[in-house]
Formats: sequence, structure tokens, C-alpha cells
Amino acid sequence: MKALVLSAEWKPREGYVLSDFERQTGKAITGSSVWRNPKLEVREVERPTPGPDQVLIRVKACGVCGSDIHFYETDEQGYILYPGLTKFPTILGHEFSGVIEEVGSQVKGLTPGDMVTAEEMIWCGYCTPCRNGFPNHCENLEEIGFTIPGAFAQYIVIGAKYCWKINDFRAVFDSEDKIYEAGALTEPTCVTYNAMFERAGGFRPGAYVVVFGTGPIGLAAVGLAEAAGAGKIIAFEVSPQRRELAKKVGADYVYDPREVKPSEVILDLTGGQGADLFVEAAGAPHLTVPEMEKSLAINAKIVQIGRAAQRVPIYLEKFQVRRGQIFGSQGHSGHGNFPNVIRLVASGRLDLTPIITARYDLDHVVDAIAQSGARQHGKIMVKPDS
Repeated sequence: MKALVLSAEWKPREGYVLSDFERQTGKAITGSSVWRNPKLEVREVERPTPGPDQVLIRVKACGVCGSDIHFYETDEQGYILYPGLTKFPTILGHEFSGVIEEVGSQVKGLTPGDMVTAEEMIWCGYCTPCRNGFPNHCENLEEIGFTIPGAFAQYIVIGAKYCWKINDFRAVFDSEDKIYEAGALTEPTCVTYNAMFERAGGFRPGAYVVVFGTGPIGLAAVGLAEAAGAGKIIAFEVSPQRRELAKKVGADYVYDPREVKPSEVILDLTGGQGADLFVEAAGAPHLTVPEMEKSLAINAKIVQIGRAAQRVPIYLEKFQVRRGQIFGSQGHSGHGNFPNVIRLVASGRLDLTPIITARYDLDHVVDAIAQSGARQHGKIMVKPDS
């Protein structure tokens, strides 16, 4: 079968001390400090065979994620930009959907022909964080497209327990192609859902919601805020194309943060009260959090989704006086995230397919990733069957 394989040179940076875990497993905890000179190529690989508790999925759609861009782009020394858990070579791609073609002997509840999407985080279920209900913090984590083979391929094998049916999407989309595209948007949307509703505890209908950064994660935040009944949704984004997409999926007001002072705009639009929930999806908290701090409503919440390896100065007195709270969030597993997002889509209350701005076949997936690097698109979708 065809697949996009990333290979890279294992060469820890000068001064980076490998852990025993990294030496023993060949996995880099901080990929950007270990992997150098990445090579991405579409090539023929062996078609996988499912084990007893696994399913074989024919991939129908797979979205390009920011992490894929960070594998493609490098610093001046040739190191990848992605800072997380990685093991190469492997097949990239993790935001996907497809149709089950084969099931293992122990699989229950899934049958060939089922339309499915799947979690990217392969949690073990046995470590203390997993047993305590925190699968996003699994101590034995594998990640499809990062440490094990992903979905920029014609087929993928994955444990049945990580799969979620999207057959109910037939009620709202008029073509299988659209169903699979919506299915491939589930994983990134669940990242946002986990942040807004599980970690930060959500908001009451009518609340004011502000989203900084309207890439795919921020656009999902806008769509979810509308579906949950936000009173006003205010977004800030530097890309004019993405500002237009934010309007399409529910933003009431969208601004270029370089042309306005966000805190002043927020206070003006909320009658001086401030916003109730802030979503940081820009990955630039050194710029965004000070503006949030100045426009906190009483009991306001900030949730950090964007990744940024930097310290951010905050004035804690303001958070005490305003009863403010800050939440960190990563991952998408557990807590009803996948079934709830799927239900929202199946009900017709959440449709993020308008954020798809380009489509590529598998032979041109490297071009798709390169295009994503311009940060002008919403979501670029790769269609292996095309």
C-alpha cells in the first residue's frame, strides 16, 4: 500500500541529555532536540494485518495538523520543530476517518462496513493516570502518526477500543465523501471540546466567549461556542482567510489583533463586563494572555490549548480580584469527548466542514503539508482513495 513515511536522523543536540526511557525505547520525549534532517516520502509499505483486538480501516480522509507542519519545517540546524513524543521512521497522519474492512477475532461492537473515526492517543488503560481517569496523561502513551504508524496511508490498523462510529452522520450529510471529511475533523474538534468543557468546565448559555487564533483548533472553539449557546463570540486572528472562516462557523466579531487592542475591543463589546471564557489557540500566550488579563469578567476562565515553550508574565492580583482561573489542556481522550462531539455533528448543530479549504490525493500529501505551512488555510484534507 502507499503511505507517507517520515524518517530522520537520531542526533541529540549538544547539551541534551537523553533519559533512560529514550535510550531504551528509541522514542524522543522532546523531538525537536533529537531528530534531525527529516525526509518525507510517499512509498510502498506492507499493508498491516489486524491483531485479535484490532480493526483494519481503509482511510477515506485525513487532515493535515500543525504537528505535521512541524515535522516538515526545520530550524537552522536541521532539527524538526515538533517538541513532543516521537519515534521514527513512521507513517504520519492522525486526524482521520474511514471504513472498517476487517476485524480481529476478539472485536465486539464493530463490523466491516462501519464508518469510523479514532483517537490519536493510544493510552494503555493500566498505568496510574489511566486508572484514575486521565488517559490523556498515560505513562505508556503511543501516538498514531508520531510513534506508531498513522493514517496518511491507504490502510491503518488500530485497537478497536479507540474507534468511534460515525454512521449517524448519514442523517445530516448527503454524501459519503462529506461524511468522511466531517469524521476526519472529529479528532481536532475533540481536542478543543476537552479544553473548553472538560478542563475549563464550559460556560453557561449566554456567556461571552473569546477565541485567540482561528486555525483549525480555534475554529473548532468558535463552532463549539455557538453550538453551546454563547451570547457573543469574539475572535482574533492575523490571517484574513482564517478571519473569514471564523465568521462562517459562528464568530460574531473577528479582528486582526495587530490592528486593534484586543482588551479594549472585548470590554467595549461586553459593556465593560469582560469575557467569561477565553480560548488560547494561537500558541502566543506572551501576547494574548496579557490582553485576556485586562478583560476578565468576574469568575472568568482562560484555557490554554496552543503550544508555546515559553514563560508568560501574569499579574496574580488581577486573578484574585476577578476570581479568575487558568486551565492547561492537552489531548482529546476520555470524558465523553468523542461521543459528545459526534452527537453534536449528527444532530446538525455542529458542522465544521466549511473550514476545509483544500483537498489533495495521497501522492501529493507532501505538497499538502507544505501548503499548510503558510498558515492561510483552515483545514487541508488528504484523500487516499482519490
